[in-house]
Amino acid sequence: MLIDQLRAAASADWQTFTHHPFVAGIADATLPENAFRQYLIQDYRFLVHFARAHALEAFKADTVADLRWAASAAAGIIEIEMRLHVDYCAGWGISESELEAAEEAPENTAYTSFVIETGLAGDALDLAVALVPCTVGYGEIGARLAADPLTLRGAENPYEAWIAAYSGDEYQAGVLDATTRMERMAERHNAEARMPALIATFTQAAQLEAAFWQMGLDLGEHSDAAPSARRGD
Repeated sequence: MLIDQLRAAASADWQTFTHHPFVAGIADATLPENAFRQYLIQDYRFLVHFARAHALEAFKADTVADLRWAASAAAGIIEIEMRLHVDYCAGWGISESELEAAEEAPENTAYTSFVIETGLAGDALDLAVALVPCTVGYGEIGARLAADPLTLRGAENPYEAWIAAYSGDEYQAGVLDATTRMERMAERHNAEARMPALIATFTQAAQLEAAFWQMGLDLGEHSDAAPSARRGD
């Protein structure tokens, strides 16, 4: 499958992304809570851009089925995922007004601009490859943490709900749907002849994902935000 080829070609950067210290801190509950809180704030801004990217994906679609899928994905982010994110953030003492007013971090802008610009310059497959590291990577991380006996689970881990969400059946089904769809698209768009460019796109997206984790750590270290009243578990 194309996703397997891309992950293998970008193995070092993929490893850095999926095994980042931020992720390790989620697994053993050593991640500073303010780092996670800052990540959540930036992730809201990311979701806004992610919805726009899927809207662009609908515009770039070359089949009615892909048009429907991308439009549904954009609507789902706007109407469902963003609302769930707002509710989850409330559990960490972050209000919706705070999310809306937050200044976007440069690492966030760099990543989302890369995805949008890739979609504008290329075709539907280019955009799908730029988007898929986020979807697949979070699914891989969630599944690995949930299966690892060393992961701290339950009420003792404030990040339990995050692990459960990305390891859950619903999210994992979404990962399979996205990769299956990309595979069909690869056949139509002659992916084999374009592998160097697709690998470059996938690799850069993985690098930007790792930078997003690091952004959370850095912002958490330098932020003066007070601890939340309750955790998001």
